[in-house]
Amino acid sequence: MKPSRRDFLLGAMATTALNRGLAMPEIRETPIWLERPADRWLQALPVGNGRLGAMVFGGAARERLHLTESTLWSGLPTVHDVNPAAREFLPTIRNHFFAGRYTEAEELCRKNLLGTGSQFGTALPMAFLEIETMLPAEAGRYRRSLDLDEAIARVEFAAGDVMFHREVFASHAAGVIVVRLTSSKPGRLSCSVAFGEPRLPGEITAEAGSLALRGNAWESLHSDGRHGSRFECRVRVIPESGDTHSTNRKITVQSADALTLLIAVASDFRGGKPEQACAAALSAASARSYQSLREAHVADYSALYRRVSIDLGRSGELSNLPIDERRKRLVDGGEDPELCEIFFQYGRYLTIAGSRHDSPLPLALQGIWNDGLAAGMGWTDDFHLDINTQQNYWLCEVANLRKCFAPVATLAEGLRVSGTQTAREMYGAEGWVAHVVTNAWGYSAPGWGLGWGMFVTGGVWIALQLWEHYRFTGDRAFLRDKAYPVLRDASKFFLSYMVEHPTKKWLVTGPSNSPENWFIAPDSGKPCSDSMGPTCDRVLVCSLFSACIQASKLLSLDEGLRSEIVIAQDRLPPLQIGRHGQLQEWLEDFDEADPGHRHTSHLIALYPEDQISPSKTPALATAARVTLERRIQQPNWEDTEWSRGNLVNYYARLFDAEAAHRHLKGLIAHAADDSLMTYSRGGVAGAESNIFAIDGNTAGAAGIAEMLLQSHGGVLHLLPALPSGWSAGSVRGLRARGGFTVSIFWQSGHLSSATVMADREADLTVRYQSGNATIHLRARVEHTIPASMLRKQEAS
Repeated sequence: MKPSRRDFLLGAMATTALNRGLAMPEIRETPIWLERPADRWLQALPVGNGRLGAMVFGGAARERLHLTESTLWSGLPTVHDVNPAAREFLPTIRNHFFAGRYTEAEELCRKNLLGTGSQFGTALPMAFLEIETMLPAEAGRYRRSLDLDEAIARVEFAAGDVMFHREVFASHAAGVIVVRLTSSKPGRLSCSVAFGEPRLPGEITAEAGSLALRGNAWESLHSDGRHGSRFECRVRVIPESGDTHSTNRKITVQSADALTLLIAVASDFRGGKPEQACAAALSAASARSYQSLREAHVADYSALYRRVSIDLGRSGELSNLPIDERRKRLVDGGEDPELCEIFFQYGRYLTIAGSRHDSPLPLALQGIWNDGLAAGMGWTDDFHLDINTQQNYWLCEVANLRKCFAPVATLAEGLRVSGTQTAREMYGAEGWVAHVVTNAWGYSAPGWGLGWGMFVTGGVWIALQLWEHYRFTGDRAFLRDKAYPVLRDASKFFLSYMVEHPTKKWLVTGPSNSPENWFIAPDSGKPCSDSMGPTCDRVLVCSLFSACIQASKLLSLDEGLRSEIVIAQDRLPPLQIGRHGQLQEWLEDFDEADPGHRHTSHLIALYPEDQISPSKTPALATAARVTLERRIQQPNWEDTEWSRGNLVNYYARLFDAEAAHRHLKGLIAHAADDSLMTYSRGGVAGAESNIFAIDGNTAGAAGIAEMLLQSHGGVLHLLPALPSGWSAGSVRGLRARGGFTVSIFWQSGHLSSATVMADREADLTVRYQSGNATIHLRARVEHTIPASMLRKQEAS
């Protein structure tokens, strides 16, 4: 008999446990299951292969798959997004800001600096695929689920004397979405397959067991309604026995034993040929059995997913409840450590499903899925560079998914090209710049609205994730060929762009903003968004300069440029503490126009950067905490999914385990739906209803990792923010900066042991609470660190 995945995991973990002298852990699935079909989009379950996505609604008689493909973008590349007056008015605007004439300067920004974005476009959902099944009786004994270990969505139910079973997965290995329908009795499966509404405009044809939709990703809110990618979706219907008919844009199957659907989607993005791509994918997939496709899919996916396991404790009877009921219990204030570990693994699942090494685009605001609501908003389903795209990838490195990071590097390399023109035309500067948003077409100009459009360091923030990738992997070729050119040319821009403050003599950015926040202008008492030298710019430019200095030394390149950067970095403003004891958000200690605002961009100095910590900068850490408490205690605090995800990471960095845990539970309870997919709630940022955003899933999961492991300044910090609710547990396979793979085990709220394996020979300082030890690690050899080693060091 072939071993199951449970048998496989049991065997692997038993061997590991015996080798360490530990008790073998109990193996538990990560179950996401529900007792009823989805009524709403956010109740459906997602599958994806890094490019193709589907939301599986799980209806018994009527299954609906909401299909998406990441390159279905409206709009087109443009070269006239920069305001032609920008370069002329830039010195005047800066002088007005320095002179305290904020209101006048802001109006000049509105008229002369903002971008156009007339053909910016948005990612768009493609269509619903509907499967109508003729049932012999009303459905009962219903269950739908998402298997995180195999990345397969399932639906099971009974109708009369027949059991019906459905599996849906998006195969990265085969490049298609696969749907398998079976019944417990031969010849009892009869259904029809057709495209439903809403869908993108196009032509539908049905012939010889094949259904096709050919159309264009066009819309008129964010573009002119005449430009976007051209696409084809083709569905091949493969019954086992029975009869098949193709009529009226529909395929009908009667009296089959089983049925397989193969769904291929492709577009002409970057010169693609959708017809040929779909034909090739379906031809290759059709030549294989369903079991072969399934096995290849599971092998491809599990090679990434099974790198990390986590156990945060037992949840008792809650473990037997469907996931929506468990989430509701959390709303009521319950404890469910297993739900927290499911949420962590769900974040990893969504990352793998949405972003692979060969994905044509990175995760957008909604990943590769698309409810159509973000695309219908003023802010679009795009790549937000003022935190959201960055949050989408915070989980990648620490959660051992480094191959999923590749699309971010491709995005940054593209921005380096388009941003060079923006830097030259708008600022007369060397290097490259990108602002607050970008799209599939490489947009790098400012946004087209005050309050958000002039964020000048959005490109820096995404570029720094390339440096983080190097810090975790030590991949010198990646640093030389991809990361360093992006970092170097961004540094060149800021060396050329920044100006001296007339009185304080600091080098400052500007005009820029602290996304998407406003202050009270001292000259008018009115809200103002733009200024010179907001704190977030200082944080990001400082980190950029540090990364470029270190990289140039490692690569023995650009010594002269490095010297210029060192001098400029020394002239950046300091981080400042304001009159309320808070970390200042702006260069001046302005009053906030909206004290409950969702953005806390100046706190990126705390996370994800490492410029503030309780250990190194205690006064600034206290100021960061004051900022947080002042913000979240406001009665109108905008508690979105991503801002809640931020709080988990912020408090983990402050070593406040209980606060981090509390905000994690708040994220799951109040900003995630029944499917555990997170959302930006209605009433925030102009949204009338809850809108899915993947950043809450990924940032929240990254926060769990941050609570268990931190790695800054060459120190491996074990269990820095372990809450009392996770008193016993383990995590295996996390990654740390410097190229280390780490597993941690704890009992009764205290470290039991840890294991560390280094990619390369290295000396490593390991910290637990106030104890630490320095150990020498040989390459690829697992080293066990008992808690007693750290306690001895503490005592000495």
